[in-house]
Amino acid sequence: MKRLVMALTVIFGLAGAGIARRRPKLANVAPELRSPVLYVPMSVTGDRSLTIGRKLMSTPQPGAMVAGVDRRTEVVPVSGEQPAVPVVIYDRPGRTGPSVALLWIHGGGLVMGTPAAGDGLCSRFAAELDLVVVSVDYRLAPEHPFPAGLHDCLAALEWLHSNAENLGVDPARVVVGGDSAGGGLAACLAQLAHDRGGPAICFQLLQYPMLDDRTALRADAEALTWTNTSNRYAWSAYLGHPVRADEPRPYASAARRADLGGLPPAWIGIGTIDLFHAESIEYATRLEAAGVPCDVHVVPGMYHAAERMVPKAPSMIALLDAMTTALRAAVAQTEPAR
Repeated sequence: MKRLVMALTVIFGLAGAGIARRRPKLANVAPELRSPVLYVPMSVTGDRSLTIGRKLMSTPQPGAMVAGVDRRTEVVPVSGEQPAVPVVIYDRPGRTGPSVALLWIHGGGLVMGTPAAGDGLCSRFAAELDLVVVSVDYRLAPEHPFPAGLHDCLAALEWLHSNAENLGVDPARVVVGGDSAGGGLAACLAQLAHDRGGPAICFQLLQYPMLDDRTALRADAEALTWTNTSNRYAWSAYLGHPVRADEPRPYASAARRADLGGLPPAWIGIGTIDLFHAESIEYATRLEAAGVPCDVHVVPGMYHAAERMVPKAPSMIALLDAMTTALRAAVAQTEPAR
């Protein structure tokens, strides 16, 4: 851990004064979630830091896969001039279908990340819930701005439904979910599928989702790990222009949608000091007001993606347990296809 902090300090050109300025923010962190990495102020602001961030996020996690789950990659063909979409499938050998399917969308601020980051969680879901997980390797901004990534996720969802029999899954019990930017894309995908009349989605599993580009405009919004400086860069890269008060394009930002009625039930997990806390709570409140059941799991003193920093902390174990329980309960309440 000390070597990582030293390396990041050198990479991002940090000074002792910069680290000292972070100490007041650390006072709000739950004691069990504190880590030396939190002293390192990191933000994605351009090509150099993006390259570094992508390299760090693509580093393999040895031993992340849960035993007894197979991992394979397939390619989803796409009509027209759009490129095919790679997906990673997590499945348990010997599973008897048709089972629930989870379309998982990885995080990374819409500009970083790969499905490999979710190996542990996705294989856990496959092992414990006896379901199939399909993780989307969608295109990233700024090279591929909106709607490229969302269209890749839609293509994967359509492929999952059309290949349900071959995959051994029940098309009536397909969940969409994701962490951070992936959670935001999952929410947008649920909106898009609703408006198109399918493919059917029965539940949304949103882990600290990136839902509202307007958070980047707030001068008072700042946080640890995923900062609002990174947030402004990421949203601008994804939208193809600097974040602004107006954004008329549907599905560009989930929270911009006026009518949330008719969407699938949802679960949202969020920390109280996460940059996305306010937007997550507001989105959950609006879902409930629109008649959409939404369970919220709030972790006091949790910053963004804390479970990756301190995976053995009791509150982080409880967070992932709550996700698993919510997913289990949601699919149990869904009628199988006849």
